Amino acid sequence: MTELPSPHLLFLGDVTNPLDAKTAMGLRDWRPERCIGQYRLPGCAVDLGLPEMDFSEAATAGARSVVIGVAPSGGVLKAEWVSVLAEAVRSGLSLVSGLHRKLSEESEFVEAAAASGQQLIDIRVPPASISIATGRQRSGKRLLMVGTDCCVGKKYSALSLHKALQERGIAATFRATGQTGILIAGGGIPMDAVVSDFLSGAAETLTPDAASDHWDVIEGQGSLFHPAYAAVTLGLLHGSQPDAIVLCHGSGRTSIDEYEDYPVPDLRECVTQYEQAARVTNRVSSIVGITLNTQGLSDDEALNACRDASTLTGLPCVDPMRHALDPIIDALP
Repeated sequence: MTELPSPHLLFLGDVTNPLDAKTAMGLRDWRPERCIGQYRLPGCAVDLGLPEMDFSEAATAGARSVVIGVAPSGGVLKAEWVSVLAEAVRSGLSLVSGLHRKLSEESEFVEAAAASGQQLIDIRVPPASISIATGRQRSGKRLLMVGTDCCVGKKYSALSLHKALQERGIAATFRATGQTGILIAGGGIPMDAVVSDFLSGAAETLTPDAASDHWDVIEGQGSLFHPAYAAVTLGLLHGSQPDAIVLCHGSGRTSIDEYEDYPVPDLRECVTQYEQAARVTNRVSSIVGITLNTQGLSDDEALNACRDASTLTGLPCVDPMRHALDPIIDALP
């Protein structure tokens, strides 16, 4: 578990694609009590609806850290952001990052932190010692989110299902596998920062033996159909050995985001391929439902989209941010 200095000022940089701001959006939606405001550079097209603050204003208002709230492809830190974020540290705010580029690798951050006494906190750091996977069947139950693509709602689905299980009185733990989930939950393993040979071992570590009626609700990563990120998906799938899987999809998305030459397969094909891959380590693993991200649709359109997906696949389908999750929970083994 990681204790982060909060509340946070969320840094959005100059991003124009809302999908790149998923870290900030996740914190705003799931830990609003920790979010005091937003900081945007000229040209930023994403607005969280939080108060606009500069670093001094945020510090005066009680902020204790700036969280880099963007997650661009490859987890890079843009060179033009460095001097701006160093000023945040000099203003008395710690800096929190989930990017692949480590804060400690930027001399300007290191110098600013030494002068101000503030912390540089990197979230995307796996445990120092991870074993290769054993393949051993563990006690307890596991529910894994998988996706037709990245940024289709795997984290929100997992958090929503975790909450719904607890509301039913069912023992459950949310298991974070990415930077945003770790920031929300306060702990987890950033699967995409683990050396590939140890991915499945990391997933085993994240989902240990548990009581027979306890569910680990596991945030998914990437997609089996993504030309860049399928490897992390497969390692997580094999290591977590899910008893049940939820397939997450973005309504209307027909191609992989930023990879227009790669179409999103038919949902029935996605179900078949995910189940086939999962049964390498759990022969009874199956997809029990579909969650649909219907952002941008009316309520009626969202219901119709879910009904169409359910008719196509024969599986219950809901938007976890609009609809009750009972049909999926009722389908759990």
